[in-house]
Amino acid sequence: MATLPVFRWHLAPDGLATRRQLRALGLRPGGQDVAAELQRPRRPGRGPLVAYLYRIDHAKPVRPRTPGRAAALAKANRARRLCPGCGTDAGYVIPTTLGTCVPCAYPEGDTPDGVPA
Repeated sequence: MATLPVFRWHLAPDGLATRRQLRALGLRPGGQDVAAELQRPRRPGRGPLVAYLYRIDHAKPVRPRTPGRAAALAKANRARRLCPGCGTDAGYVIPTTLGTCVPCAYPEGDTPDGVPA
């Protein structure tokens, strides 16, 4: 059973990248195994932060978004903006803590933090 090489934060060798860095390059891991990991030093009360590294030369291009996938994402995002109380588009994603738009959640106009709705 092999272990992964571990590098300290900001000291990864060239040719390795995290998922986020691959995405910025227009790439994805493409099914390859993790090549190494980065670890940020342990902080009091928390464990180390770990990021997995993948080989850039084995990465594949990001799949293009199909019209069907784009339509499904637009529909899902639109549903997150619709208020179940009044049925209007709030213009923002409705907080799950409220469950409705701010005017429906606080009809008298005063929010808990004192800012008028």
